[in-house]
Amino acid sequence: MVKISAILFSPDDAPSPAVLTDWLARQADTVLTISDSDELMAISLRGRPRVVAFDARTNPEVVYAACRRIKHDSYTAVVPTVILTGDSDEEFAGAFKAGADEVVRETLAATETLIRLDAMLRRSDRDLVVHPSTRLPGAVEIEAEVAQRIATSSSFAMCYADLDHFKEFNDRYSYYDGDRVIRILAKILHDVVKGVCGEDGFVGHIGGDDFIFVIPSAGIVEVCEEIVNIFDLLIPLQYSEQDRRAGYFFGKDRRGQLHRVPLMTVSIGVVTNERRHFTHAAQVSELATEMKSYAKTLEGSVYSIDRRTDSQPAGVTRISGPMLAVRAGDHL
Repeated sequence: MVKISAILFSPDDAPSPAVLTDWLARQADTVLTISDSDELMAISLRGRPRVVAFDARTNPEVVYAACRRIKHDSYTAVVPTVILTGDSDEEFAGAFKAGADEVVRETLAATETLIRLDAMLRRSDRDLVVHPSTRLPGAVEIEAEVAQRIATSSSFAMCYADLDHFKEFNDRYSYYDGDRVIRILAKILHDVVKGVCGEDGFVGHIGGDDFIFVIPSAGIVEVCEEIVNIFDLLIPLQYSEQDRRAGYFFGKDRRGQLHRVPLMTVSIGVVTNERRHFTHAAQVSELATEMKSYAKTLEGSVYSIDRRTDSQPAGVTRISGPMLAVRAGDHL
C-alpha cells in the first residue's frame, strides 16, 4: 500500500504551531520536515505529497522561493500549498504572490485556521477531478454520480458519447482544432442536458473525445435527439469549405493508404435501469461502453439504447430486438 506523505518546509527548523502540525498529521501517513528547497523538490517529484505547508515566519524570502519552485513544475503545481506568515500585510501579500493556495497568519485563531486549511483541500480535490480543458467532472465524479443514482433507486440513463473520425480530423488539421471540437461537444452536451433536465442532469468528461452524461430515463429521446441535431449542424463548420462541401477528405490509414474520411459524427450508447438491476457503477459503465461501440459501427450520428433485460445475454449486435439504434428524427 502506497503511503501518503505531507511536507512541512521550515528553513530554520523552528518549531511550528501545534494547530498546523497536528492538522498535517491528520492528512497523511507521514509528515516530513524539510529545510532545504532542493530536497523539497526531489521528494515532491518522486512522490507527489498530499499537501505542503511552509513556515515563513522567520525567513520568508527563502520560503517564497521554495513555494514558487513547487508551483512552477507542472507535476507538483497541483499539490495544495499553505504558507504560515507573520502578521504583517506585506508578508501576507508576498505569500500569495509566491503561489500559495492558502495563507494563514500566526495570530489567526485556531478554529479559523483549521477551517481555512480544510477548505483549501476541498478546493484542491475539486479542481483535480475536473477536466482541465472542459472543466467538466472526471471519472471519479462520474462513478460517484452513477453510484448515487443506484443507491437512491431512481430511474436513470447513462449515456456514453464518443466522436467518430476524430483522430483523422486531428491528423488533417491540428491538435488545436481538435481541442476546439472537444470543447464544442462539451458545450453541446452541457447545455442540452442542463437545459432539458436541469439539476437532474449530469455531464462528465472521461478524457479525449469520450463523455458521459447521466439523465432521467424519461429524457433519453429529447436529450439525445437535440444533441445529435445540434452536433450535425455545428461540426461541419469546423472543416474547410472544400472539405465541408465534399462531405469528406482523403486521409491515410495506419498502412499509409489513402481513403475517404467522412465528416465527424457522434455516437451515443445508452443504458438504463428500467429493465435491469444494477448494484455498482462498473456494471453500468461496461454496458454503456458496449452500446457506444455498437453505435460506432453504424453510419452517421446515432444514439443506441440497450433494451435488454438482466436475463438476456450480453453481446447482442443487431439493430432489431433488444438493442435499438436511433438517428435524429426517427420514431421510436
